[in-house]
Amino acid sequence: MDSGFFKNMEKKTGVNMKDIFELASSLQTANFKDEQTVRGVIKRVAQMANKPVSKEVEDKLVQSIVNDGKTLDINSITKMMNKTIKEN
Repeated sequence: MDSGFFKNMEKKTGVNMKDIFELASSLQTANFKDEQTVRGVIKRVAQMANKPVSKEVEDKLVQSIVNDGKTLDINSITKMMNKTIKEN
């Protein structure tokens, strides 16, 4: 992809594209049945998005992800975070 595209994305989101690619790479082999792994991913995405996640929201997300066990991507986790935050 065009490096200008990534620079524009970084400006709009405030998120470094290198960080996003590193996270995406780590998600490919992540064990989503492991609670610690899932908590780590949630915290990392929240930090990257500069969105605080309460313990209650984190617990709901972890329970949902661990029980489902599907492979997730950044968009899925972000949508889940936004939905859960709106419900509270």
